[in-house]
Amino acid sequence: MHSHTLSSQKLAISMAILAGFTDALGFLIFGRFFVSFMSGNSTLLSVGLINHQSWSYALMPLAIIILFVTGVMAGRAIRHYSPNHPSGAVLAFMALCLILASCGAEFGLTLIAAPMMAIAMGAANNVFVRQGEVSIGVTYMTGTLVKFGQHLAGHFLGEKNGHWRPYLMLWLGLLSGAISGAAVFEWQGLHGIWLASGFCCVLAATMFWQERRQP
Repeated sequence: MHSHTLSSQKLAISMAILAGFTDALGFLIFGRFFVSFMSGNSTLLSVGLINHQSWSYALMPLAIIILFVTGVMAGRAIRHYSPNHPSGAVLAFMALCLILASCGAEFGLTLIAAPMMAIAMGAANNVFVRQGEVSIGVTYMTGTLVKFGQHLAGHFLGEKNGHWRPYLMLWLGLLSGAISGAAVFEWQGLHGIWLASGFCCVLAATMFWQERRQP
C-alpha cells in the first residue's frame, strides 16, 4: 500500500469504501451472508455443515464463494485482454455487474442481484496488481490490519519506514463504507445498490483517466 502513489492510495481507499458499502447491503439483505468477505462465508459454511439441519444454510455461502471466485477469474481475464487500460476495464466490468444487480433489485430479483454483487467484489481484487499478484486487497482487511500493526510497532520502535497511516486509512475506508451501506439499507433497502453502481462508474472513469496519462 505505502509503495503506491498517493493517487493510487486514494483510489484504493475509495474502492474499500465501495466494498464495505456493498458488503453491508448484501449482509443485511441476503440472510446474513457476505458478498465480499469470503473468510466469513467460509466460517458460515463450516458451521452450517455441522450445526444446522438444513443444508441450504451451508449451500448459500458456498454458492457465494463460487461466484466470488468466478469474479476473480473474470477480472484476471479482463486484465489479460485489456493491456492498455487493465484496471479501468476491470472497474468498468464491476460497474456493469452492479448495474445489473441494481436492475435486479428494482424487480425484486435477488437471485440476480446477489450473484452480480459477489462477482463484482471478486473482480475488484484485480484492480491493483503487480507482477501477477494482488498488491492491494480492497475486499478483505485482515492482511491490512496485520501490516498496520507491524508498521505501527515499527514506528514506536523508531524505524524510519513505519508507514502505518495508509493501512489505517484503507481499513477506515471499508469501515465507513459498511456504516454507510447499513444506513442506506434502512432508507432504501436493496435499491441502495444504485449508489454503489454510480460510485463504481466514477471510479472506473477515474482509473481510465489515470491510465491514459501514464506513459
